[in-house]
Amino acid sequence: MWMEKLFAGVLRVLTPLGARYIQPSFAQRIYLLWIFRHFRVLPLQVLTPRQRRVIDAMCVEPQFVPLTEANGWEAPILGTLERRPPIAPTPVRDNARVSDVSPFATDLSNAERRS
Repeated sequence: MWMEKLFAGVLRVLTPLGARYIQPSFAQRIYLLWIFRHFRVLPLQVLTPRQRRVIDAMCVEPQFVPLTEANGWEAPILGTLERRPPIAPTPVRDNARVSDVSPFATDLSNAERRS
């Protein structure tokens, strides 16, 4: 499997529009195998600045390819990079009231008091 990845592997990039597949050069495939040596999926935020520059350069070049060839052969995936926008944190309400608690939680606390 390592040899297949080394000679024909593609990088999967998850974007808000869906998965894109990039056909890297031989040297880039070696580097990607090193980056993804312990993980199959990595978010962009955990990469070093150098790793980000290399992957950004690959994404700028028009090297997108389909995952499956015309003959039905599927290219091995070197790794998956998540390039999704960060999720906005949910705002915490400072003035939460007891009435804001779900009815199930209040029923549970009443049942505990009865026992």
